[in-house]
Amino acid sequence: MESQVTSTEGRTAGKRLNGKVAIVIGAGQSPGEGVGNGRAAAIRFAREGARVVAVDRNLESAQETASLILAEGFECAAAAADVTREEDLARVMKEAVLRWGSLDVLHNNVGVSIAGGDRDLMEITEEGFDNICRINLRGTVFACKHAVAIMREQGSGAIVNVSSSAAVGKYPYVAYKASKAGVVAFTEQLALQNAPFGIRANCVLPGLIATPMAVDTRVKEWGQSREQVTAERNAKVPLGRQGTGWDVANAALFLASDEANFVTGVSLLVDGGRILNRI
Repeated sequence: MESQVTSTEGRTAGKRLNGKVAIVIGAGQSPGEGVGNGRAAAIRFAREGARVVAVDRNLESAQETASLILAEGFECAAAAADVTREEDLARVMKEAVLRWGSLDVLHNNVGVSIAGGDRDLMEITEEGFDNICRINLRGTVFACKHAVAIMREQGSGAIVNVSSSAAVGKYPYVAYKASKAGVVAFTEQLALQNAPFGIRANCVLPGLIATPMAVDTRVKEWGQSREQVTAERNAKVPLGRQGTGWDVANAALFLASDEANFVTGVSLLVDGGRILNRI
């Protein structure tokens, strides 16, 4: 784990979130090689001066993220929440405000596809479709609901939702694409309706990223070696490689920061140019 987070990746000298309170939902990660998008974002935000609440369904994994941040001398608290339970989401928002006095950034990073039961149209089940939409779309909506209530009262806030390049490009499975496209549409609505309250809302659309969830799940599902899965995914990207969690975290950091204070309703692709293959 140490090598995943102590390299020069994800490090800058700035403090772009100095004094801000940020909640990262999905800040833990599944077992495997590399760093997940949520963990990378929590670490990046903390290194840029934010006080971070690292939230995950798996409290132990959230605590691992918090420990990495605390070990670098930054501020972080871990919390458990299941995004399919509205009361959990409401609780972590309130706890952040009670602990640090505000909620300035909400980063929704939860998403599931194959492991949640996703399949192509002729094989998808009601249970699989409902499970994925409940996690990917409904979880994002209700997290935003409770964050927005706080941010409207403050008169400020930034929300960064993680969708996927699958929302706008080719993807073989039906529920992930539908739910992540829903996140884009919802974020546009969120941005428009909350601009008068000083709240910005944007999306990050990752492409093929070498996270444990993406790569290790496919190693297991496809019965291939990690090297085979990696080579196949690398070959699909014009830049010749998959992205990393740090690439996604850097995009989220920009959208969360005051550098993007005139940016709202945007869907930012982080895909190494892969979307161009659809032309």
